[in-house]
Amino acid sequence: MPNSVTLAQAKEFLRASGEDELVGLLIDAAEARVGQAAGVVLSAASPAPLRLAVLILACHAYEHRHDGRPPPLSLVEPWIAPYREARL
Repeated sequence: MPNSVTLAQAKEFLRASGEDELVGLLIDAAEARVGQAAGVVLSAASPAPLRLAVLILACHAYEHRHDGRPPPLSLVEPWIAPYREARL
């Protein structure tokens, strides 16, 4: 399944050179987290705020990769909230 954010987009956002494997892993993890929080499956056609949420989480994880803690979802909650699927 293609990611909502490309490796090139993420590396540009992170201002990272090299480290393709790490950046790819961060994209996958951020997409899983955003997708689960919003209750949707992300793709390249996903709304821009959801794709930006992926980039923000990946960036935070990249910058704090030595902390050993996942980035708080509160960083992107305002971007995700309008796209949450209603669950009954």
